[in-house]
Amino acid sequence: MTGGNTEFELGGINHLALVSSDMKRTIDFYSGVLGMPLIKTLDLPAGLGQHFFFDCGGGDCLAFFWFPDAPDPVPGISAPAGRPEQGELLSAVGSMNHVAFHVPVEKFEDYRRRLKEKGVTVSPILNHDDSPMGISADVNEGVFVRSFYFQDPDGILLEFACWTRTFDESDVSHEPKTAADRTIPKDEHAPTA
Repeated sequence: MTGGNTEFELGGINHLALVSSDMKRTIDFYSGVLGMPLIKTLDLPAGLGQHFFFDCGGGDCLAFFWFPDAPDPVPGISAPAGRPEQGELLSAVGSMNHVAFHVPVEKFEDYRRRLKEKGVTVSPILNHDDSPMGISADVNEGVFVRSFYFQDPDGILLEFACWTRTFDESDVSHEPKTAADRTIPKDEHAPTA
């Protein structure tokens, strides 16, 4: 990777907090299937719920809240409705689209096989590159990351990814879009006048 933060000394993600509908099922998946140790549990005061932390490697944690009165998810709004190979990528502004876990490039394909053996539905392998479609059928010098996607029991989109090359200045070359570039869908979720 290039560059570095010149404003703050950040050491990665302390934790990313998501919401679970069933903490027991969440533990079964993240510890039992993905092997992440459960390292801290909290009951929130006044019966507000629970907050549990899983070690996801590199000193980082994935945390989950359980709220007794949490609203149900709205696929396609609160998170993508499915996996990218199903044509699903859209989620609402301010939502969390997916969590990508870095895995070693030499273990990448084995990890996909192992998840399938554990009964997890996984996407095909995607070789992300700078081509107009953003995906290559094979690994070539333009591929910068390989990944595959899967979902947890609550439908949270997860990804195993491995970098395949080092970035340089040429990798930052696109003009950022603004709110003025958005097209707002005219559906039942859009505010009415």
